[in-house]
Amino acid sequence: MSQPTGLLASLKRLTGTILAIIQTRLDLLSIELEEERLRVRQMLLYGSLALFFFGLAILLLTVFVVALFWDTYRLQVVGGLAVFFFVAGLLLWNALRRLARERPKLFSSSLAELADDIDRLTPKP
Repeated sequence: MSQPTGLLASLKRLTGTILAIIQTRLDLLSIELEEERLRVRQMLLYGSLALFFFGLAILLLTVFVVALFWDTYRLQVVGGLAVFFFVAGLLLWNALRRLARERPKLFSSSLAELADDIDRLTPKP
C-alpha cells in the first residue's frame, strides 16, 4: 500500500513532527527541573552539616583560646575573637549574596533548544 500524498498527509506529518519536538522539549525541561531540585537538596544537606561542624569547631577553638589566655589577657582575647567572628560572618554573607545573584539561568538548555527549533521552523526570506 502506498503512502498517502497531498496536503492532508503533509499536514499530518508536520503535526506529528511538531508534537514530537514539543514532547522532547518537555522531557528535557522535566529532567532539568529534577536535576535542579536534587542539586538544591544536596547543597542544603551539605551546607547544614558544614555549618554544624564549623560552628562546633569555632566554639571549641574559642574556649581553648580564652582558657589559654585566662590569667593575662582574657577580656582582650574575647573581644578580639568576637570582632574576628563578626567580620568573618559579614564576608561570608556577602559571598553568599554574590553567589545567589550569579546562579545559572534555570532551563537554559531547554530555552536554547527551543530557540534552535524556532530558527529551523521559521521560513527564511
